[in-house]
Amino acid sequence: MSDPNQEFQPPAPPTIADERAPRASKLIPYGIGLFVIGLIVCVLGIVKVVPGGIGTGAAFAFWGVLLFAFSFIPLPQSKGDEEPAMSGLQKVFGIFYEPTRVFRNLRAHPHWLAAFLVVVIVNAVYATAFVQRLTPERIVGYTMDKLEQSPIKPPEDRMAQAKEDALQTAKQPIQRVQTFAKSFVAIFVFVCFVAALCLLGVLAFGGRMNFWQAFAAVFYSYLPVAVIGKLVSTVILFIKSPDDIHPILGQETLVQDNLGILFTPGEHPALFVLGTAVGVLSLYGLWLKAKGLSNAGQKVSSSAAWGVSISLWVLSLIIGMIFATLFSSFIS
Repeated sequence: MSDPNQEFQPPAPPTIADERAPRASKLIPYGIGLFVIGLIVCVLGIVKVVPGGIGTGAAFAFWGVLLFAFSFIPLPQSKGDEEPAMSGLQKVFGIFYEPTRVFRNLRAHPHWLAAFLVVVIVNAVYATAFVQRLTPERIVGYTMDKLEQSPIKPPEDRMAQAKEDALQTAKQPIQRVQTFAKSFVAIFVFVCFVAALCLLGVLAFGGRMNFWQAFAAVFYSYLPVAVIGKLVSTVILFIKSPDDIHPILGQETLVQDNLGILFTPGEHPALFVLGTAVGVLSLYGLWLKAKGLSNAGQKVSSSAAWGVSISLWVLSLIIGMIFATLFSSFIS
């Protein structure tokens, strides 16, 4: 009697598809290039060809190392049914009137270069205009006077040299170009740090998010605040008398849309920082960050996004109040 199951063939074992997410490998040549440029500038600074080149070269070399390391961070996996990537211009303008759509587009296409360039440029334009309007001599002189009253006062024999170096940095074209270049690195590193905190916060609240999604969301949440704040500050800068502008506090913003106007910075530094955190632009930025995290992540609830945003706002507020109290002479 024949076996009725003799023609039965067991099913083949299921094949496991390679689901490894693609990585940001496009950053590798940029990272290597920035590292090489940084080394060259650093060497030129050591041999006194480029004044201040050591700091600038070290900053660019560090930026290159950071980009190379970030090239190994996986990109979010595409499902194939997402909206096509918006162009940089569409996102830059759209973040002002349709932020939800922009942040949702960043979920599948976390492209951040356009926001990075806009934020850096508006900051650099305002910083340049501020130095031109108040003059390097007044800014450096005021800063050095306050430095003598602070806990970090350098020895007397170094004060004159420090003032001369600061004046050269503020006045020499090549030094000013380097200051502009280093602002690229500073802003990038700052946003990296905030994005990492946002990512950890989202995960702690039970959400799901990729680092690049958090990074792009943070950059685009900062963009409207930076553009509005710097443009309005630039207008005020040329309307107001230079004598009425604080040489240190004014470097960040001249917009007085917050409760900081109720307190004298030198007498109540902690309350002044607390007041400046409660304003139109600061609360707008807080709302944008929460909106960005909830829409750019895969599974991030609104409560989780707000929890992370408010937690970071409180943390920055505490740090600001501590530094303002320790170095109150600089804001008096």
